[in-house]
Amino acid sequence: MKQIIYIFYTICIIFGLNGCADLDVSPKSSIDKDSFYKSDEDVESAINGVYAIFTNWPSDFHGMYNNLTIYLGDLTTEYVKAGANTNSAHIRELSNNAVQPTNQFIENAWEESYIGINRANIVIDKTEQNESLDESVRQRYVNEAKFLRAVFYFNIVRWWGDVPLVLHDGEGEGIARTPLDSVYTQIVKDLEDASNLPEVFSGSTEGRATAGAALATLSKVYLTWAQTDSEYSKGHKDELYREAIKYANKVISLNKYKLVENTFDLFAVDKKNGPEHIFSIQHANLNNVTGHCTFAMGWSDSEPVLITNNVRFYEEMDNDDQRKQSSWAKRLYNPNTEEWFTFKVPLFRKYIDTLNYAKNQYAGRNTNNVYIRYADVLLIKAEAENELNGPTSEAYEAINQVRRRAYRHFPVTAASEDDLPTGLTQEEFRKRLQRERFNEFILEGERWFDLVRWHILVSTVSKEKSGISKKNYRFPIPASQISLNPNLKQNWGYDGE
Repeated sequence: MKQIIYIFYTICIIFGLNGCADLDVSPKSSIDKDSFYKSDEDVESAINGVYAIFTNWPSDFHGMYNNLTIYLGDLTTEYVKAGANTNSAHIRELSNNAVQPTNQFIENAWEESYIGINRANIVIDKTEQNESLDESVRQRYVNEAKFLRAVFYFNIVRWWGDVPLVLHDGEGEGIARTPLDSVYTQIVKDLEDASNLPEVFSGSTEGRATAGAALATLSKVYLTWAQTDSEYSKGHKDELYREAIKYANKVISLNKYKLVENTFDLFAVDKKNGPEHIFSIQHANLNNVTGHCTFAMGWSDSEPVLITNNVRFYEEMDNDDQRKQSSWAKRLYNPNTEEWFTFKVPLFRKYIDTLNYAKNQYAGRNTNNVYIRYADVLLIKAEAENELNGPTSEAYEAINQVRRRAYRHFPVTAASEDDLPTGLTQEEFRKRLQRERFNEFILEGERWFDLVRWHILVSTVSKEKSGISKKNYRFPIPASQISLNPNLKQNWGYDGE
């Protein structure tokens, strides 16, 4: 199987270019979807059309994992702001916690998610009905589509809470919001099916869903569900934490993934899909806009679209922690002048492609976006263990492996002087883990999700930004969707009442 490069022709051929934002997306195309899906190649093309939502919808300059997840996941938190050269009012709304139901990125997040869900639904239904395909091949394609559907639903249930649960093409029109627990139940079911995916396909598996990707995402889903305070989680919190630990251990026991020694390698364009990457969004042909957002102004002190909100976030990181230099760019070598340039305010480093950034302002637009990597699995295990049982030896070992890599102690399974001190209380361990996640996932779209599930979004962001309130624990339902579907009800705080 060819390596996935998310190409736009797949969208045109299989699903059409219908931009309808209704939940019941009716693709228009010269090829009838009911007569397609006859061969392996047909189904693979259709699945590639689902992946394409991550990078190419509604254009090559957009895509859920081009910039949208960074805007919603980091710009809305305490440590990122819209830079002086940001010319979009929609970006500034997110930065200032003043997002409106008409915000472009909120609209796009909903539309892209449900177009992706509908495409996955079509693939699942049509492929399950196709008895001409080899059974193992058919099941693999179905489970791959289920993984992608779960990813879309996991994003939107965290962004909006209760959301319409649509599992078949043509069922979305006029549907009301489905309770959060039912959505999580379906996410788990899809991922459990996807966990039957092989770890290795014929050809390259880069960028494709695998069993490891499903298991790792399951661990994250269970941890997050346990912290929602939903009706189900209130009575089953311990069970959900145990499931998070179980699936994290399943990933670990695969013995396939490991922490890379040099954190610079995590986003290097010549070292993509390394041993730490469990599932990553593939970018090529300068289509990752995040690199432009963090380096558009080049070697100058003019602020790009995304900049740190306060230099203290850089300064407070330990100089001996290698993540400081791989996450922030205080100085960069300019090959045009053959000199080092020192920035007054450090840039975000992860999406700056130092192999190609001398050429133009689009530096970094070949970098991949990480969806989940092995460090996340270890920290999920440490957090779930602590929440369930307090700071056990297993919790310490999981977080310390991440810390040992950060401080260059190898092998990471051996104790080091930079391990967390023993004897921490559950709350002390929780605070240290929260700090560790911040240091590890700078500008990877994780921060808002973390602050929300820890129930500390308002208390954390209000120290650095004004305007934050309890309503910001959810994003507004897009105004266009409420106009299309009166059965949708706006999230609290955004209805003007």
